[in-house]
Amino acid sequence: MPDLLSRKSFEALDHGVDERLARVELRRQVGRLERELAGLVGEAFGRVEVDYRVGAAGPPRLLDLGELERSRDALADRVAEARIGLRERSRVETSNRELLERMLAAPAEFKWLRISRADVGEPGCGGWHSRPRLGPLGVLMGWWQVKVSSGCPLAGRLAAVEQEAQAEEKRAAAGAAAAQATPSGRGG
Repeated sequence: MPDLLSRKSFEALDHGVDERLARVELRRQVGRLERELAGLVGEAFGRVEVDYRVGAAGPPRLLDLGELERSRDALADRVAEARIGLRERSRVETSNRELLERMLAAPAEFKWLRISRADVGEPGCGGWHSRPRLGPLGVLMGWWQVKVSSGCPLAGRLAAVEQEAQAEEKRAAAGAAAAQATPSGRGG
């Protein structure tokens, strides 16, 4: 019996270990982590930057168990970092929403404060700005209000600027074509 507990006797019992089940389980775990990371990337889109790229481990080959475990562990670390980033961003957005509620209730206590829609986790542009009514007179009299701004440029205005730029390009191209069409030796 004591010889069974010695290390040398275990080496003598060397019989091949079936790695297939371990590989299947590791691939299942990696797949689950990749799906979770994909969900976190979708949830964080536009709010928090999540590293979603998968680095190549070298040329195409079958990974051994150690490399699969390292790959799984690295992916688990990235998922944990993404969760922490989202949790921190959510905490900031919640505190900004509470600040916005207080600012809407008492604008004079938050003079000149500006909160954007991105600060509270809402899509789009625009925000809220605590400012005086009637300009300098409002500052002197203590008349403060929260101005809500859409902040987004009007689509028609952008289209007009774009059309003007295209017209300018056409005029420049027509001028260049006219200069090439006229003979250089004019004059009778």
